[in-house]
Amino acid sequence: MTKPNRCRIRSFGPRYSNFRFNIQAIYASEREHDVIPTEELGVKEILPAFLDPSIDDTEFLTGVSFASGGSGYDPQTPKIADVLSFDDQLNQFKEYIEKLKGMVGEERTQFILENSFFFVVAGSDDLANTYFTIGIRRLEYDVPSYADLMVSSASNIIQDIYKLGARRIAVFGAPPIGCLPSQRTLAGGGLRVCAEEYNQAAQIYNSKLQPETEYLNSTLAQSRIVYIDIYNPLLAIIENPLQYGIEVVDRGCCGTGNIEVAILCNKLLPTCPDDSKYLFWDSYHPTNKGYTILVNQVLGKYIDDLV
Repeated sequence: MTKPNRCRIRSFGPRYSNFRFNIQAIYASEREHDVIPTEELGVKEILPAFLDPSIDDTEFLTGVSFASGGSGYDPQTPKIADVLSFDDQLNQFKEYIEKLKGMVGEERTQFILENSFFFVVAGSDDLANTYFTIGIRRLEYDVPSYADLMVSSASNIIQDIYKLGARRIAVFGAPPIGCLPSQRTLAGGGLRVCAEEYNQAAQIYNSKLQPETEYLNSTLAQSRIVYIDIYNPLLAIIENPLQYGIEVVDRGCCGTGNIEVAILCNKLLPTCPDDSKYLFWDSYHPTNKGYTILVNQVLGKYIDDLV
């Protein structure tokens, strides 16, 4: 499933188109949100899905989404979730490029690609679902070797979109997945504490992904490939919620908040009276307020490296 994204914070000016690869489709306050700051960058309010049949051709000039919620770097992850793989998304991106060439010509297409932001966001579902919850990879890999598999796939994807014209690429690390409400429920014991084994796995993965992105940035000509740390900003909110105006961090606003996620959060379930007090909307994805805090921090720290 692909979904548009929206989040409201300060604008950084209408200079760049936005493209994203594989970011979760999430639900917050009856609207869809995620960490891709299209509005904040002054491009447009919502990033439409490439597969949206109602999309206007003019949208292709300022960016579309090839994302498929629940996918990941491990080829097994999209199979488990029955969603589009990165190969599928890359094929769609190639289709997009050909469509853009037909609209504005090859030279202008190259300019658009070289001056666009590409967001590569994956890894959480690989670790939380494929490795830990489903467990099919634990028979073959320990955490470090599984992280190597993920990083190798991420590196290939970055190089693939670079070859197709991408130059400004933001690569997001994994969050503290052990502190997500669903993972607290599944692996945090009776008290539903953060599952430290899961968090350690995310840290191991991030410790391998960051140097790989730095290496690619130094070796791929005219590229700006930036590793985005989302682990520490999110953990800071979880550990000191009141500092950010948040009261509840161990469960989501939807239903019990302990296990419901995505489509399981629907109009048939009750929601909390005030989601602005919650970090998480469902048991996996932050609320609009949570994303707003995170996006402000990410843009403030990394925007200069990308532009």
